[in-house]
This record gives sequence, C-alpha cells and structure tokens, in this order.
Amino acid sequence: MKLILFDIDGTLIDSGGAGVRALNLAFNDMFAVSDAFRGISMAGKTDLQILAEGLRLYGIESSNGIVPAFLAAYVKHLSNTIDTQKGRVLAGIREALKALEESDSCILGLLTGNIEQGARIKLAAFDLDRHFAIGAFGDEDEDRNRLLPIAMEKCRDIKRVDIDYRQCIVIGDTPRDVACAKPYGAYAIAVATGPYSYHDLAGTEADAVFQDLSDTDRLLGILGMK
Repeated sequence: MKLILFDIDGTLIDSGGAGVRALNLAFNDMFAVSDAFRGISMAGKTDLQILAEGLRLYGIESSNGIVPAFLAAYVKHLSNTIDTQKGRVLAGIREALKALEESDSCILGLLTGNIEQGARIKLAAFDLDRHFAIGAFGDEDEDRNRLLPIAMEKCRDIKRVDIDYRQCIVIGDTPRDVACAKPYGAYAIAVATGPYSYHDLAGTEADAVFQDLSDTDRLLGILGMK
C-alpha cells in the first residue's frame, strides 16, 4: 500500500491567481495595505509562512488573534475570488486521479501549504475535493517539512492503514515539495506545471521529473502500479 500525496497549486490546479487575490484583499481589510504580498515569493510556502512574511514586511505583530482573524477573512474572500473560468485543472490530473482511485494499492491524500479550508474551497471549485479524504495542511504547521508525518498519522487514524515513509510519494511543482519528502526517505515526483522549469526541478533531489502529468501510463509505471 502506498500513500500518494499531492500538492495543490501548480500541481493539481492553476487557481487563476485566486489565492493571491484573496490574501491581498484580506490584508487590505485588516491593515489598509493594498497589494500587500506583491514581491513576496509564495511558491511552495505554507499560508502561515506567507502571512508571517507579510506581517514582518509591514512591521505588524502577529498577536492578539490577528492570525485567526486574517485567515477567516482570507477564506471569505477566497470563496468569492475562485473562478473556474480563470483557473483550470492541470494536464492529466483527472485521468491520473481516476486511474489511481481504481487501484487497491494506494491511498490518495494532500500535502499542501494551503490551510485546510482554503484547500477545500480551491479543490471543490474544480470537483477535485472528493478525491482526497486525508491531507496535511499549512495551518497544521508553518514548516512544510513537518507535514509528511501529519499526513501519515491521519492515514493511520482515518484509513486505519499504517504506512512506512518509504511507501509515501509526494507529488509537487516546486523544490520545496521535493525537500519536504527527502528527509524521511519518501519518494518525490516533481512536475513542471508551476513556476519552476523542468530543468530547475531536475536539479533537485526529485526521484522523477515530469513536464506534466498527462502521461498516465508513465506515472503509474513509476509508482509501480502498471
């Protein structure tokens, strides 16, 4: 049995910038700063990490309930900014998820920097949320490198399956997705459907690199399911 964990933005979907718009709107609501996250790199970071960087940039203390209040505002705006006309499901994703779900040798999950509510909103908009009963999310730890053990614990608690780290596969579009897998001996698949090129990702410790996930047979073969 394998635990296959997908990143969301740049891996499963392109949200059309919905997350960035919602972050900026929430920051403007609370602190009257427009376009606050311009210039802050977000790829592969957790939402809590991105927020912490924004607060530091403007000298705002993250105390007195600011973080929960901000996340609530962000979720409210995300529900309005997500737009399936501007965003899209990335190449091969629907086919890959269908094939993996038909296998009795894997469990699908999420490993994402998104907070859980944000992740569910994004995925539900594209009818992908139903594929993922478990996940590790950016509101469970600011450090992405600590999320894999959380996903495994949920696999044990919810699916009643105990999986070794070496049976975990992390699929993502940034070097940070690779980096969060390798300390545990998990298998890392990098896919160049986000901001990083195939060449960039080939220079990481990824065990396999794809231009996109449209070649379902190759993906299943690498996962040992074909």
